[in-house]
Amino acid sequence: MQKLTEEKDKVKSFEKLFGSYEDLLVLLELAEEESGDSLEGEIAKGLKDLEKQVAEKELEVLLSEPYDHNDAIVSLHAGAGGTEAQDWVEMLVRMYTRWGDRKGYKVEIMDLLPGDEAGVKSATIEIKGSNAYGYLKTEKGVHRLVRISPFDASGRRHTSFASVDVIPEVDEAIEVQIDPGDLKVDTYRASGAGGQHVNKTDSAVRITHLPTGIVVQCQNERSQISNRTKAMKILQAKLVDLQRRQQEAEINAIRGEQQDIAWGSQIRSYVFHPYSLAKDHRTNVEAGNVDGVMDGDIDGFISAYLQMQAKAR
Repeated sequence: MQKLTEEKDKVKSFEKLFGSYEDLLVLLELAEEESGDSLEGEIAKGLKDLEKQVAEKELEVLLSEPYDHNDAIVSLHAGAGGTEAQDWVEMLVRMYTRWGDRKGYKVEIMDLLPGDEAGVKSATIEIKGSNAYGYLKTEKGVHRLVRISPFDASGRRHTSFASVDVIPEVDEAIEVQIDPGDLKVDTYRASGAGGQHVNKTDSAVRITHLPTGIVVQCQNERSQISNRTKAMKILQAKLVDLQRRQQEAEINAIRGEQQDIAWGSQIRSYVFHPYSLAKDHRTNVEAGNVDGVMDGDIDGFISAYLQMQAKAR
């Protein structure tokens, strides 16, 4: 039923797009008959909106991989640099949250470990919406920040790093064999806001998958049972993603390709000083309004990377 609903939504969106095109043709005919400029502004606005809608549809066509239409689970971790790097993670969490809001997606923080003084050491957020993973998979890698540190009394420029990992949330119908004997489950008291409940109960859950060493945790729910359910969902998604990456590695080995997915694989820089610029090092796409980027305007980077991938196929 979910697949059927998605297909119906696609048809409706294309019908709406075609309807906008026909409306513009009618306005053009009226403008020609009247031989005036009264409709020029309305036509220009309609054309701009139509171009934006067409660009979005072209981008959706590039999402053809198995999990591209799924929801996304985004994990962020601070690199070396203490408070500065932790503040950078918090900025990125806000950026992806704002991006999700722009798209009309539902964004939920599944786990968050506050920094020692400020910021966030690590965070896991769930972004639910059509094509969320297809878009956000382009964000996987190391993100670099250059700015005058607000935590440095001397006003010196600092460089900070944070890693972003993105996996698709998999359908529960997909079979992933998880042996309960392979799991180590720990409970602990949730940190951060939450009042008396957080302080008095061990509601947070950490699950370690012993064969792979994968560790997942969740603390945002009120009950231990709910947190365990959420953590198992993340573990399932990570195991499916691991299988996918192992298959890709085998294919790349046959092709003789080597891909650097190490911590140092920097994909984008965000420079606040001495100039304002966000640059993607894979596509060379730049945005001068770095504040706008931090406010969630990252579609230009996403689109360029998806187009580059499509041409490489």
